[in-house]
Amino acid sequence: MAMGLGFGTFAIIVLLLVVMSFRVLREYERAVVFMLGRFWKVKGPGFFLLIPAVQQMVRIDLRTVVMDVPPQDVITRDNVSVKVNAVVYFRVVDARRAIVEVEDYKYATSQLAQTTLRSVLGQVELDDLLSQRERLNQQLQHILDDATDVWGIKVSAVEVKHVDLPPDMQRAIARQAEAEREKRAKIIHAAGELEASTKLSEAAAIIAAEPVAVTLRYLQTLTEIAAEKNSTIVFPLPIDLLTLLKQVTSGTGAEAGSR
Repeated sequence: MAMGLGFGTFAIIVLLLVVMSFRVLREYERAVVFMLGRFWKVKGPGFFLLIPAVQQMVRIDLRTVVMDVPPQDVITRDNVSVKVNAVVYFRVVDARRAIVEVEDYKYATSQLAQTTLRSVLGQVELDDLLSQRERLNQQLQHILDDATDVWGIKVSAVEVKHVDLPPDMQRAIARQAEAEREKRAKIIHAAGELEASTKLSEAAAIIAAEPVAVTLRYLQTLTEIAAEKNSTIVFPLPIDLLTLLKQVTSGTGAEAGSR
């Protein structure tokens, strides 16, 4: 009786061990398996057996991790203090190295991203930080990817999200932008004045070549003014017109005397 009870207990224990040895991993998961403390192999995805008490596994997620880098105090090369935060996109490409080579790959990547962000952005001026965002993102991604390669991590992208400027610097930038807009407006106005003066000079040359054109211009101006207001207008009569009238009068008188 006792022997039968002992055999039944042993069978139950064996059955439990067999059930506990069943493991199923999803498509995006891998298991780093250790046998008696030494690395054995990487398993998954799908179903496999794990020997209890002899083998241990660490589950690894191969999907891309989106990690926020907390705001960092950065002093730019032109001595401007700003707060900058970023986001890092990375994933595990070698499950064995991600477990064996580093204690906590997510924490290590986060700390490395923070120090790299301060180091790289501290070497550029504020204008470059605001205008050369794409180039700085690529530089940060290249540095992080090289540093985390030994951990089996692939950094696919780094994006600087926000640059928080001090209030006095924001006002200075606003004044600079306003001055730049006024500068462009004055340049455009000066260019217009130059073009207008050129056209007026050409018109004056044409009018000087044709004295009668001055009279026609006077008459046109008078017509335009009279159309707008009902008023008496006094304007100087051109000398050329008086000369022309004198010649006409003299010619008419001569013809009458000959008759």
